[in-house]
This record gives sequence, C-alpha cells and structure tokens, in this order.
Amino acid sequence: MSSEFWRQDMVDHTVTLDALQGRSVEEVLYDVVKQQVTLIIRLPDGQEVVIAPQPHLKPLPVLAGRLPAGWKDALYARS
Repeated sequence: MSSEFWRQDMVDHTVTLDALQGRSVEEVLYDVVKQQVTLIIRLPDGQEVVIAPQPHLKPLPVLAGRLPAGWKDALYARS
C-alpha cells in the first residue's frame, strides 16, 4: 500500500488480504496511523478485521481548588 493506495478523502479503506501480500504488519500499522484512516481487511471467507488509529487526546488540566470533605456522601444522600 503505497501512498497512492490511500485516498486522502477516505474515512475507511477496505482491502482484501491478497492486496496486503508482501507488506509487513509494521508497514500497514504505520500507514494506518500516518493516513488516519480505518483499514478494513476482508479475509477470503468474508470475515473482516478492522484496524483503526487511536485519536490523540490532550491530557486533562489540573484545576486549582479542592473538594470539601464528605462531598460524595452528601451527593448520594439526596437520592
């Protein structure tokens, strides 16, 4: 799967297992991450394997302040 293999406007890309012959698993995985597409590999028996990149999330901010003691008990006591 060279760069020409991936179309930039695609969200998913379905290929057969035969189309991946000669490619290493490492190459395929790096291509999925680089192109940010979901790769669906169709096996000869019709089953499919889906490989999708994880989104990059920023860490949550640390907020100033504190929670008062007993906040959880007070919250659940209302129900």
